[in-house]
Amino acid sequence: MSRKTRRNVHVVPSGKSKSKRTTFVARVAGDASPLTEPTTQTQAIAAAIPEARTRRSEVVIHRADGRIRDTDSYGNDSPQVKDTKH
Repeated sequence: MSRKTRRNVHVVPSGKSKSKRTTFVARVAGDASPLTEPTTQTQAIAAAIPEARTRRSEVVIHRADGRIRDTDSYGNDSPQVKDTKH
């Protein structure tokens, strides 16, 4: 796969809110249009994971304030890299 197709998938605040709750979208880095409609963070993550698996890249999950909360890799990780979360 080329580097272009391995772009990370980000779950970011959509900028639109429903009843004072922040909504999120899944978006491929560098793409103007999101993969999902504004929805809950959990649903946006669920939509981002299959896309990251296809691209063999990472899912980068952001908080409502935009800071990175978590990352998960779905690519070819080195065997020396230990996943401390799972």
